[in-house]
Amino acid sequence: MSNERNAVEAANETFYRAFEKKDIEAMSNIWSQGTGSICIHPGRRELRGWKEIRLSWEQIFKNTRYLEIETNIITTEVCDNIAYIILIENLLQVSGGRRIQAQSAATNIFERMAADWYLVHHHGSPIMG
Repeated sequence: MSNERNAVEAANETFYRAFEKKDIEAMSNIWSQGTGSICIHPGRRELRGWKEIRLSWEQIFKNTRYLEIETNIITTEVCDNIAYIILIENLLQVSGGRRIQAQSAATNIFERMAADWYLVHHHGSPIMG
């Protein structure tokens, strides 16, 4: 099971590096392209299906000059073809001439399809300081 756990954590790392580098193609490769995928950005409504989710990432990337993300994993659980990671996101963002530091609690759910793990759900909730 530890090999699967490592594979899920590697997929999670791939998601955050795509986010940090503002790389829509890398983001597209880690997300499930299905209509059942859901993304909830901190303080926002849910987005359903890859098409809608992709548009949100494109907007975030377009409107953000710089991103730096550190994550602290609280737990990783794997059960058959479904896995989830609960973590804290520490984000430094430069957007619109402003420097923003934020912290979110996040849940990322992955599904194994064939031999690879794909993100099917991302939910970030702001942590108020």
